[in-house]
Amino acid sequence: MGKFNKIETAYFAGGCFWCLEAVFTRTKGVVSSVSGYAGGAKECPSYEEVSKGKTGHAETVKLEYDKTLISYKDMLSIFFFAHDPTDLDHQGKGVRTQYRSVIFYENDEQKAEAEAFVKRLKMEGPYARPIVTEIKPLKKFYWAEETQQRYFEHNLDDPYCSFVIVPKLEKFKKIFKRFYKE
Repeated sequence: MGKFNKIETAYFAGGCFWCLEAVFTRTKGVVSSVSGYAGGAKECPSYEEVSKGKTGHAETVKLEYDKTLISYKDMLSIFFFAHDPTDLDHQGKGVRTQYRSVIFYENDEQKAEAEAFVKRLKMEGPYARPIVTEIKPLKKFYWAEETQQRYFEHNLDDPYCSFVIVPKLEKFKKIFKRFYKE
């Protein structure tokens, strides 16, 4: 992106991409959120392939945000709120590498900011267990199938949405009130 462009991109993986997408879709300053896959070797993976845990990919969200409305540091704060960065490869009852916690960076500035953020969290010690979040360069991002996009909005009757995503959104609204958009 050019230095005068106000739209930046962030890539986060942290458990199920349905949760991250639901949170970031409701974040002021985020102009686009897409569920997909990153961090693996298989080209053009499918949800079914990634779900079997054999592609090396993590369920990832691609977020475009207006840096005049929200900073990368604020995006990192929301990312760490939206999942448990101490839970290795875990989401609900599922334990697989596609659920790992990863910050995929596009440039040295994002890398440095992510490293400093994680270092500060480790020093402050807000978690009872060690942070397992990886910080890795983004090599390729693959869009997930249409059925995986905006899953929460299209599947409100799904028990996962009711029992996992809804409480997370309610907590997000309370903790990050200034960034929450209806």
